[in-house]
Amino acid sequence: MTAEQVPCHPILRCARTLETELHAVAEMPADYLRTRDKEEALLTLARVKAETAELELRLLAAASDVAEEHAARDAGTWYAHAVRLTAQAARADLHLATDLEAHPLTAAAMRAGSVNQAQARVIIRSVDKLSDEVDDLTRARAEKHLIELAGTHDPRDLQVLGTKILEVVAPDVAEAELGKALEREEQAARDKCSLKMSRRADGTTKLTALVPDSIAERLTTYLDAEDSPRVTKSRSRGEAFCRLLEHLDPNRLPDHGGDATTVFVTIPLETLQHELGSAMLGSTAISASEARRLACTAKIIPVVLGAESEVLDLGRAQRFYLAAQRKAMRLRDKRCRAEGCTIPAAWCEAHHLRPWSEGGKTDLADGVLLCSHHHHRAHDTRYDMTKLATGDYRFHRRN
Repeated sequence: MTAEQVPCHPILRCARTLETELHAVAEMPADYLRTRDKEEALLTLARVKAETAELELRLLAAASDVAEEHAARDAGTWYAHAVRLTAQAARADLHLATDLEAHPLTAAAMRAGSVNQAQARVIIRSVDKLSDEVDDLTRARAEKHLIELAGTHDPRDLQVLGTKILEVVAPDVAEAELGKALEREEQAARDKCSLKMSRRADGTTKLTALVPDSIAERLTTYLDAEDSPRVTKSRSRGEAFCRLLEHLDPNRLPDHGGDATTVFVTIPLETLQHELGSAMLGSTAISASEARRLACTAKIIPVVLGAESEVLDLGRAQRFYLAAQRKAMRLRDKRCRAEGCTIPAAWCEAHHLRPWSEGGKTDLADGVLLCSHHHHRAHDTRYDMTKLATGDYRFHRRN
């Protein structure tokens, strides 16, 4: 029997017939179909799309010999190259193809055109998330119910329903399983936790964080405690995040072997005396005014250098206001004491009216609460700070 006489497999014949029929209508305009015919054609094609997707995946799951024929690592790798898919998309298809073999109910629903490919992924993922303690009968009931829901819900809604599927098919074990599922999800979230910092060479650093939802919720609550209507939400949270970090108490941080959590501000004596120039916060250059502001409140150690970079003075944490002093200032000042400012005392910073570099004392009489904005102005050489009869301070830009 010649190659031409070998009977064509029904699956191959189906693929060829589909291609032939599609070619036959390739140039036909769709404008002139009747409205109800367009509707029927679209719905029929949606079903056919799901059916052909299932057939494609079924073939892909059985195509390891094709990969071997072309010396490819697996069927997904060969398919990605052959039909110009991304490697990621091909791997996802191969993974779904394998999953469908283990979930015959979902595969059958795709063959019937009642479940599309995106819905199938959600159904399988929802069932596979159930713990190992859920028996096979309950799993099958969950899968069947999700397939029924796919008739009226899109993949996103189906995913939400999938998280609560046990409440419908097995309410007696749902609560316990929900707790276990949440524990697994929380552990996975902790395992994925990351924080990346990228210097942008413009005085800013970009933070990219991935944290558990519970941590994000806490951070949102803290940052939204002070919400300024004058700025955008993102900027308001950004400014609040900076204040939150500046108010952290290093004494409550891990030691990591001694001084690892100690931050030093290094500033030349001449810069300190003349209020101009720059200082170093760790390995970052900052203005002299910012260095003096940080030295007021944060437990950051000021290091004063002489002409030959010798250390003239290594500041001590006692130079900063203690917790009891800050509480007393909060009771006394109530709010930021800048004229017209209403920021509450809890969000303010203790400012030395006479700088420590000029012999200022860390006592209540020499201190005042200022919000972060006005604290920056207090150390900005472009502004004057004048005490009013009310006890408030007025800031005025110098000419």
